[in-house]
Amino acid sequence: MKCFSLFRREDHSWQAFGQDADKPDRVIDTNQYLVRSGDAAILLDPGGIEVFPAMLAALTREIAVEEIKALFLSHQDPDIGSSLPLWRRVCPPGLTVYLPWLWEGFVSHFDREATFTRIPDEGMEIALSPALKLRLLPAHYLHSSGNFHVYDPAARILFSGDVGTALFPDGQRPNGIYVTDFARHIPAMEPFHRRWMPSPAARDAWIEQVSRLEIDILAPQHGLVFRGDDVKRFLDWFAGLDLAAGLGAFRHAAT
Repeated sequence: MKCFSLFRREDHSWQAFGQDADKPDRVIDTNQYLVRSGDAAILLDPGGIEVFPAMLAALTREIAVEEIKALFLSHQDPDIGSSLPLWRRVCPPGLTVYLPWLWEGFVSHFDREATFTRIPDEGMEIALSPALKLRLLPAHYLHSSGNFHVYDPAARILFSGDVGTALFPDGQRPNGIYVTDFARHIPAMEPFHRRWMPSPAARDAWIEQVSRLEIDILAPQHGLVFRGDDVKRFLDWFAGLDLAAGLGAFRHAAT
């Protein structure tokens, strides 16, 4: 599994882990993010059980697990956090697990011994260290009905979960971590967003919310990361996209 540095200033950093060449083809590729401030770190969407060994090996080349103080799970999908019981086993006692309140009963199927800090619908602010506060922003129905993103105002990075996802056919993923040609990137994004994003109203509310933020990097859970002008290009593209493509099945079933 590869590790990419997205931001570093003194003892504050963001790193992305992914592009595991050894994962089974049927397992979707995911990005896991590590945010560090001082001697504390949080893992954002730490990944599924299938990628845990590779993720742990890559992460411990960068940081001691004793520095991981918290996990954040944006929603309930298994690629987000089915590795939860394994992380709780290797991380120090007292690990905080942030989870949307809506999904506690579901994620407990992954780990019935876990306790959660439940994120309210309107989101919350968390202090990773005395120097860094992260904002957990509502992103409901994009695609999950209880869903959150993470904004770091100091790094000006937004972890956007499934928003911004790109899926590439085997062997066709570009090298590197950043989008380098937005127009050529659209075909890898469009099928996912049209099918998995069900609500134009939720999309519009989310765009209005994040457009008020200063964002240098938009980092999704799948695919490549947007930076600079490509952040606005993505927001403009997403704003005009037709969503809920699966509804067409009802029309075909009725004929």
